[in-house]
Amino acid sequence: MTAETLTTVLEHADMLEIDGLHAFVFSLDAETLLITAMDGRAEKRWRFSLEQVRAATFDDTLQSWTLTGDSGEHRLICLSAFTGNNNDEDEADDDA
Repeated sequence: MTAETLTTVLEHADMLEIDGLHAFVFSLDAETLLITAMDGRAEKRWRFSLEQVRAATFDDTLQSWTLTGDSGEHRLICLSAFTGNNNDEDEADDDA
């Protein structure tokens, strides 16, 4: 995984964990990574420039990225989730 960059990993992530908080709402565009998470009732937001994202380093021991932004250093874990659908494959076979 260390050969990958954070930008590449983010393209395939379904959820992030930043500083111990789970974030389902995040976006990466040509200039900025935006992350939103809830901490109890408080909404927290992080904003990182593309340069900051590109400078992130992967920690093999902790299996997480160290990302330094304007507010300091943050620990980021990119997670992928399995998604399901309500389509029953057996029904599709019966219709054929």
